[in-house]
Amino acid sequence: MNPPLAAALLLLLGSMGAALSQTWQHWCTLLLVLGLGLAVLRRCLRISLHSLGVIAVLLVLVIARSGLAAEPRPHPLDPSHWIPVKSPSVVVTLQGQLRSDGQIRRGRCRALVEVKHLDGERSRGRTELTADPCPQPLHLGDWIEVTGALRGLRPAAHPLLRGRAERLVARGSWSQIRTESVRVLHQPWTPLADGRRRIAEAFAAAAGPARGGLLAALVLGSAQVDLMADLREAFRVAGLSHALAASGFHLSVLLGTILAATRSGPFALRIGAGGSAMGLFLVLAGAQPSVVRAVLMGAAALLIREGGHRSRPPGVLVLTLLLMLLMHPAWARSVGFQLSAAATAGLVLSAAPLESWLFTHGPGWLRPLAPALSVPLAALAWTLPLQLLHFGSAPLYALVSNLLAAPLLAPLTLSAMALALLVLVAPAPITAFVLPWLIWPVQQLAGLLIAVVHWISGWPWAQLLTGRPQPLVVLALVLALIPWWLPALQRWRCHAVPLGLLAVVVQGWVQFSDDLIRVEQWGRQWLVLRHRGRAALLSSHGDGLSCHVARQLGKGLGHARFDWVAVMDPVALDQTGCWSVLAETVVAEHQGQIPLTVGQTLKSAGLGFRVADVRGRHLRVQVGQRVFSYRRRDLRSSDAVVPLVVGGSKF
Repeated sequence: MNPPLAAALLLLLGSMGAALSQTWQHWCTLLLVLGLGLAVLRRCLRISLHSLGVIAVLLVLVIARSGLAAEPRPHPLDPSHWIPVKSPSVVVTLQGQLRSDGQIRRGRCRALVEVKHLDGERSRGRTELTADPCPQPLHLGDWIEVTGALRGLRPAAHPLLRGRAERLVARGSWSQIRTESVRVLHQPWTPLADGRRRIAEAFAAAAGPARGGLLAALVLGSAQVDLMADLREAFRVAGLSHALAASGFHLSVLLGTILAATRSGPFALRIGAGGSAMGLFLVLAGAQPSVVRAVLMGAAALLIREGGHRSRPPGVLVLTLLLMLLMHPAWARSVGFQLSAAATAGLVLSAAPLESWLFTHGPGWLRPLAPALSVPLAALAWTLPLQLLHFGSAPLYALVSNLLAAPLLAPLTLSAMALALLVLVAPAPITAFVLPWLIWPVQQLAGLLIAVVHWISGWPWAQLLTGRPQPLVVLALVLALIPWWLPALQRWRCHAVPLGLLAVVVQGWVQFSDDLIRVEQWGRQWLVLRHRGRAALLSSHGDGLSCHVARQLGKGLGHARFDWVAVMDPVALDQTGCWSVLAETVVAEHQGQIPLTVGQTLKSAGLGFRVADVRGRHLRVQVGQRVFSYRRRDLRSSDAVVPLVVGGSKF
């Protein structure tokens, strides 16, 4: 590694570490790692003391920039400051501009609002609007006025349930407002939003919500398209989420086609066509981290290639990521940015050596597949620790799905982009007449891809559920995998094996230990009983939200299904299917009667639940050799639950 690249890599590490550090232990670890990095630069690369001092000063500046700017903070005039300290909410009249389209779910819609006035006074900040019922479609750019209850964001009751509040903070919102009516004051001209909406609506009308949504996502990215939830989940389980997210793959297909079509043209034509293609891609997909990274790397590679020079992908990647974090340090905390950076690093550093190894050492039948196998293998290997850290799961058949989907994705992406251009430039009557004919063969291909994805996602053990490990466990796994990722460090592979085994053993011990987890949120409560890798669940409510949270808890803890579920509330008729997916045995209240009578026991090996008295006021649950007693009202109210531990294994 040359000294400039090593220095840039150290600066990138400092920027990401400062953005992610939240405790003094994190900062101490970061400073120790950076100090060791400087020592390596001095000793191994023979960097002079003067150059080392310059790098140290740059490190201080980069750390200060990332550490101060990565943590978002509300503006002094933010709407969240209007909420009284001792009151959960306050009724206000808000005027502002929508920053996103309203996504309609079950008759209500949500959208992000740039607030301009609150009760007639000037305000500056964002809030999330929930309109229930949703009176009309809400579009990005609309100026609106609403009156409703403004409240602050509620912190997640459990780390496994984190998501909405954190996503809103990342988007600059620290509050939410709920209303029953929205008054649209003005609808300005928004050509970009209108173009994206026109593409998505035209594809959905011509090819249906599933196939049309997939084609729109291949052009705009899933962040800009309201995809069907089951389709999005199927792609995730199959290990093809990257196909739906606007990224380097989509840009490479577009840019490769443009350059191939203009290869015989002059230099200015090739640069102009390539730049226009990247600009159009950035405008349509939006300035998402993965899109910005792909465009910056594509622009650098295009200029270097057309200039007659040879590019160095590792250097381009490091400088691109460093530039992105200096411009927007909060991106370091984005899961999309992390996955995009890791996957690209895998392709740049490991794909070619892996292809060579497969061709040289693999069996004869595998050698023709070496180029096709090396790319997904490299990306999957580098993103595996992040998938385990953020999702507690990994797609088990991702390699198979990528091999089967690869021949379909490239023509689908290119065809969808061509049809999207037609939708944008052709008049609406011509588009309505021509598009159904042109899109028919493309939607058949999209239907084939969807069928393949649903087929693979339905295979046994399609997801490897490990539960979310602690960051130190993931760090140990990364250190164990680095020698396998980088051929230059292959002599350390044998030494790294014990570290990897240690990470597996620690996580296995956590998964197979006994535990009783209580979660309370929105006036609902859940009890998760865990014993030797299995789990059972008690829920205070039986509505759809309770079932959704129960599913989140199960997957986050590494359990595909519960042994049994007891619902201390009548299950709505439209939610019985949801609960039955979580466990084979589900018992619930019926017409005010408790799910079990005295003497009845709901039990699996090491896990049990029964009613302790005739009136059903006391419940007992068993976890391994321990038995806990609960008052039933504590599962139906927000009162603190104080379990009484009953000694012995008698149940």
